[in-house]
Amino acid sequence: MTVYPPNSKIIKAIVLTHDRSRTITDHMIARYDMLWPEHPFLFYIPYQKLCPTPTSGRIYVQTPVDIKPTILMLLENLDDDEWIYWCIDDKYLIYLDLNFVKKITNWVHTLADTEISGILFCRCRRLLEKDFLTEKKLLDDNGNVYLERKGYHQIWIHQFVRVKVLRYVFDRFPDRIPQAKTMDTIKNKVVKPNSHRLFVAKNNHAVFGESTVKGTLTKNCYESIVRNRMSLPEWHSAPSEHEIIMGQIDSMEVNI
Repeated sequence: MTVYPPNSKIIKAIVLTHDRSRTITDHMIARYDMLWPEHPFLFYIPYQKLCPTPTSGRIYVQTPVDIKPTILMLLENLDDDEWIYWCIDDKYLIYLDLNFVKKITNWVHTLADTEISGILFCRCRRLLEKDFLTEKKLLDDNGNVYLERKGYHQIWIHQFVRVKVLRYVFDRFPDRIPQAKTMDTIKNKVVKPNSHRLFVAKNNHAVFGESTVKGTLTKNCYESIVRNRMSLPEWHSAPSEHEIIMGQIDSMEVNI
């Protein structure tokens, strides 16, 4: 159960999932509850036919089966410039620099410049390469450095974004997406407008695991679900041998 601290600002957390992945969604949210017990997120979770039991800290929204209309429905009636937390359930937290991320959470809501449209605190993969960054930087209230991203690379990792970013990206997706894995290829063809300035922290402050690969639990997700004594999906038979971890924290052991 989510218990919000007194006077905390509740942030809408938009989840991309579907009925088959209900236990994956539960695992993703459980990791936030474990690593950030007083997080400010109110999770907006789509469902199609599998009507869920009402739960504190979650709002379930019945949506179409297809991905694009699902996301656009979750964003209905939200202002373009509102900050939300974007968290697909195919990623889950392994480690979080909680003190740093708490400060980010407070800071983003003070940003008057609406062109600053995204803040990511997990720097990994292509965002470690200069070719995927501009030369522009941003400083927060504590002097931490953020690097501007050229495109929508790593848009699937959990991060703070303004509504207009997701709305713009998914508006340009086809109405039907047969397989979720094709979204990366589609996303790379979407030209980011200059008014969507996305940033990533210069230093990494989180580690994420990938939940599935080709419709099968990754080795790391399977072990995390078992370790946390949660239910495995009904469709689970045997985990993949793939271990997919995003982000590295030097000189620190993290429990996957």
